[in-house]
Amino acid sequence: MKEEWRFPPEAWIPLVAGLCWLWLAPLHGLVAFLLAVVPGCLMLAAGVAMLLWPGDRPISHFAALGGLAGVLLAVPAGFAVGALPAALLALLSAAGFLAGGHHSSRFEVPVEGVPPVRHGLALAAQVGVDEALLATMLLTAPLPGRGEYPRIDAEAAAARELFEARGWLEKPAEYHRRPPPLEDPRIRATRLGRIGYEHLSFASGYEPHPGEPGRERWLSYEANRTAHAWVLRHEGPPRPWLVCIHGYQMGNPWIDLGAFPPPWLHRRLGLNLIVPMLPLHGRRKVGRRSGDGFLSGDLLDTIHAETNAVWDLRRLVGWVRSQQAPAVGVMGYSLGGYNTALLASLEDDLDCAIAGIPATDFARLYFRHGPLLTLRDAQRRGMASCMKEIFRVISPLKIPPRLPRERRYIFAATADRLVPAKQARDLWQHWEKPAIEWYQGGHISFRAHPSVVRFISKALRDSLL
Repeated sequence: MKEEWRFPPEAWIPLVAGLCWLWLAPLHGLVAFLLAVVPGCLMLAAGVAMLLWPGDRPISHFAALGGLAGVLLAVPAGFAVGALPAALLALLSAAGFLAGGHHSSRFEVPVEGVPPVRHGLALAAQVGVDEALLATMLLTAPLPGRGEYPRIDAEAAAARELFEARGWLEKPAEYHRRPPPLEDPRIRATRLGRIGYEHLSFASGYEPHPGEPGRERWLSYEANRTAHAWVLRHEGPPRPWLVCIHGYQMGNPWIDLGAFPPPWLHRRLGLNLIVPMLPLHGRRKVGRRSGDGFLSGDLLDTIHAETNAVWDLRRLVGWVRSQQAPAVGVMGYSLGGYNTALLASLEDDLDCAIAGIPATDFARLYFRHGPLLTLRDAQRRGMASCMKEIFRVISPLKIPPRLPRERRYIFAATADRLVPAKQARDLWQHWEKPAIEWYQGGHISFRAHPSVVRFISKALRDSLL
């Protein structure tokens, strides 16, 4: 271990904050004690762990989560402990949150081709949000039970054999069939506050290949078989269309339209928008949460979910073109960036593709963020190499893009913790180094960076308008 990594000074901040919560709040009764348990234990444990195992990824997750919980719980705690002690607890919790973000960013290994991270309070806050999100995902991940491992392993082995026999591992584009045209979808007008839009739905029609492992299980997901999209279009002459692809665990109009704000894209830039709902998300969910099953360790479900996604997207692109669209572009964030890149490798004649904070390698994400014991078991079963092989058929890094280099765009964060910067760098290299905007921040903070907003606006003006 490098000498400067021993006993990192930021470790003392969550440690002291956690001790203050656990010492001060219980002096004021049971309610104050109950409010102190979560932030106090998380920050104290994280601070001690930072001293003992500096740089271990999950430690920063829980330091940031504990700090964020402390800031939020300081408000109700104020009724029990008083305003001044509550303000002190809130300040200490905010400092613990920032310490978690700083600890994470300063121990990340630099990536060749990615600008160096510029440390500071703003960056620590943005990374802290990423870390808190990762903690909640890790705590609530719906992973398969141990009893399901034999079935998952058998399906993966059978899929590898089938994919190799049919040549799909060498030519993954041939795995994807061209879907039929989308004709006469159901469309009804609706509203979200002051925003009027149309809710488009249709029967997806996607089915895995005959004999493909997991086919019958996938077809049993009844809610997923109906595809949905939110549509905003102008009256009058035809306008360019932008297909906006949401990220993981989104799929609800109030979230999706917030990520692709109509005041900017629809009104100011004058674009028609269509925001598809990805499989297993929103109204298509089959688990407790939106997105459950897409990236949950069931390998064939992930392959079918991604193949189903690009099938539906291609049908929607065809429908958009039937509306006399003079130009069609696609933009997606995170998991939507993955789908943007894959769609750009399969669909002809797109006018632009903007991959934002894009995931590009599901296998590497799984082995970076999964629970330690689950990952050890997967390594023991030899799942790393199998996953890498069978995911070739849905990898945007294994199929060349079909639109010209000057119409490819990427933006990404130098300190992203949900999707490491290396994944965006790999797509940039695969796409022959097109225009890219790196911002100093975390995964979900891109809208706070004016350079990213200018980059997207320029890309849309140059390619669609």
